[in-house]
Amino acid sequence: MLSRLCPNLYVDSLHHIDLSHLRDIGVRGIVFDIDNTVTMWGSNEIAPTTLKWLEGAKTHGFRVCLLSNNRRARIDDISRMLDIPSAKGFKPFGSAFRSALCLLGTSPQETTIIGDQIFTDILGGNRAGLYTILVQPMSTNEFITTKFLRRLEKIVLRKLACRGLLKRKD
Repeated sequence: MLSRLCPNLYVDSLHHIDLSHLRDIGVRGIVFDIDNTVTMWGSNEIAPTTLKWLEGAKTHGFRVCLLSNNRRARIDDISRMLDIPSAKGFKPFGSAFRSALCLLGTSPQETTIIGDQIFTDILGGNRAGLYTILVQPMSTNEFITTKFLRRLEKIVLRKLACRGLLKRKD
């Protein structure tokens, strides 16, 4: 079970992900979580550096989409703002990831999920066969259940690190 919670890569933020590396390992599609990955929880503001990184992904030829279990109206607002298609789905369930793959037109083996939560983004991505990238959350402001799960995530991260399974890139 622990291996299902282990990301393929663990970085501080979206900005620490090398697009050339993703291309080299065969990634053609990128699925992004929204809250605390692309923007602060509950916010529709996107930092200029994040906008630049996302544009870089598109100009490098990656197919990109958003995947969130947030309110449809909020997902649509951010999708329009970024000019990126979006899917609504309840992660970690497979149907959410299948919706994103359908939007991208990519297979699981050529797709990555980038998100800040082990029990939704990473677990679901691993179960769906995607390359998984865990980022540090942008903010500590979160939904109450997410705050509880963060405590469990710390335990999981420690266990993964102790077993030498966590590949961290600073």
